[in-house]
Amino acid sequence: MIHARGVSRRYGAHVALHETDFDLDGGELVALVGPNGAGKSTLLSMLAGALEPSTGSVERRVATGWAPQRPSLYTRLTPSENVELFARLAGTRAAGLDLPDRPAADLSVGQRQRLNLALAFLGEPRALLLDEPTAALDDDRRSELWQRVAGLCADGGAVVFATQLQEETKRADRVVHLHAGHVE
Repeated sequence: MIHARGVSRRYGAHVALHETDFDLDGGELVALVGPNGAGKSTLLSMLAGALEPSTGSVERRVATGWAPQRPSLYTRLTPSENVELFARLAGTRAAGLDLPDRPAADLSVGQRQRLNLALAFLGEPRALLLDEPTAALDDDRRSELWQRVAGLCADGGAVVFATQLQEETKRADRVVHLHAGHVE
């Protein structure tokens, strides 16, 4: 579904991610773990196409949804307006979202995360890239998210998620450890 070969990312002299190969196949649920600054978000950003690798290449063979760690929202728009806008950009239809009808800037952190995740699911992607997806979610919303993720994987889709929570890695079929920009 997604294949990365020899991807790395440098910021001047700093290497955020050393040359890495990564494959995501249908039905897989993969956890990326490691300390802050290990390269998890960098790898996910490159897999999503939001960040160009310094070396190497990424091939995405399916529609891919992405929820970055810091939501990319239009803060003056309401959640519904954000969903409608992103749905139009993706060439798909917008689904209803149970969030307040006020600008995204006025939402709680948890509500912004719910909106961020809703945008990742637009267009029924076959692969999802989720950076710390349960951060700021309450228990009910976490459960809903993991049910949707399990359903996608059971249907042949695939998900990669970064997490700091050891309990979440137990859900994964495969755990990829990163440390100081190296996959271990």
